[in-house]
Amino acid sequence: MAKTGVFEGDPAMAAKANELKKDLQRLVKAILEDDDADENFNAEAIDRATQTLLALKDFKSKRSVSLKLREHLACPEEFRCPLSKELMRDPVVVASGLTYDRPFIQRWLKAGHQTCPQTQQVLSHTLLTPNLLIREMISQWCKNNGTQLPDPTQYSNEDGITEADRDHFISLLEKMSSTLSDQKEAARELRLLTKRMPSFRALFGESVDAIPQLLNPLSQSRSQSDIPTDLQEDLITTVLNLSIHDNNKKFVAETPMVIPLLMDALRSGTIQTRTNAAAALFTLSALDSSKSLIGKSGALKPLIELLEEGHPLAMKDVASAIFNLCIIHENKARAVRDGAVRVILKKIMNRMHVDELLAILAMLSGNPMAVEEMGELGVISCLLSIIRENSVCSEQGELHCNPLCNLFQ
Repeated sequence: MAKTGVFEGDPAMAAKANELKKDLQRLVKAILEDDDADENFNAEAIDRATQTLLALKDFKSKRSVSLKLREHLACPEEFRCPLSKELMRDPVVVASGLTYDRPFIQRWLKAGHQTCPQTQQVLSHTLLTPNLLIREMISQWCKNNGTQLPDPTQYSNEDGITEADRDHFISLLEKMSSTLSDQKEAARELRLLTKRMPSFRALFGESVDAIPQLLNPLSQSRSQSDIPTDLQEDLITTVLNLSIHDNNKKFVAETPMVIPLLMDALRSGTIQTRTNAAAALFTLSALDSSKSLIGKSGALKPLIELLEEGHPLAMKDVASAIFNLCIIHENKARAVRDGAVRVILKKIMNRMHVDELLAILAMLSGNPMAVEEMGELGVISCLLSIIRENSVCSEQGELHCNPLCNLFQ
């Protein structure tokens, strides 16, 4: 893909700029090839190259100013940051509900202001929530008007956590030991914050008490039926959000109550809760030490039970979790004992997520008990039927590769 030129959209300026670039290339080549025999020529060429470079710089400056002027004149008012008066690159919402461009509102907050610049309302917290709707509208406007919107990730290193953010974080965790309505409100907000803000996920790693506080409503309940399903879903999803953060994986998995509560969630709650619990176990099992810990806890059995249920929403996350856990030898034996071969083969026969489940079956085939069970359940005829189906793709010249070959090695 060709790069978008600085002078695209203005043929006259583009032509002049290209002419200056060619002159500059010729002059630089002449300077480099000169053997210093003619010092006057060398000095003159350097002067001309310098003048050409300055002229090119001037063209770019004029073009940049022209673009900004056109952008300022045409840009809808709601797309401009109230602080910079320019088109917003990374619109975010503050606690007052108003939208600003991230770098400018961050500069305001870092200067010590605790109020909304427009309303002067005291902000209950200084967390910045991306305004995805406005950003999409701005992006579409830019496409329609031939303006390139810079990548907002350039501001990501400025997305720091302030003391006010930490205070708000602590207050949300404290609500987990309060009334049920407070718990639900705080759980919902923590779920949203940990989804949107990597820096907020990192806050959980600053205190060993943060995760126990978060999961207090689940750990203190006498039975799973006592837990409101929406509260359980929000808390389990927050654990999933935390597990995505690489620096969190080890301490989240090693917090004693986490894996048992994820196992409880696999057996109860909404299908979304169960799916997110499986996804959390998958992300936590990225570390070999966590694979072993999760396997020893007995998590493979509820994962296999959920796989057997076959809910479309859960299948992919459950299969991914089982595959990841069975990478280590000890978990292969556990999976076989917990009925994985029978369940997986049944789903393959029903042509459900065949590629993912064949990968698990191929991995389990290194276990003697698994191979014996596969033979008893008629795995060969099932695999041959899949091979026949896939042979149609091969005859049509398509390259088709799946884990079947591993079963016959």
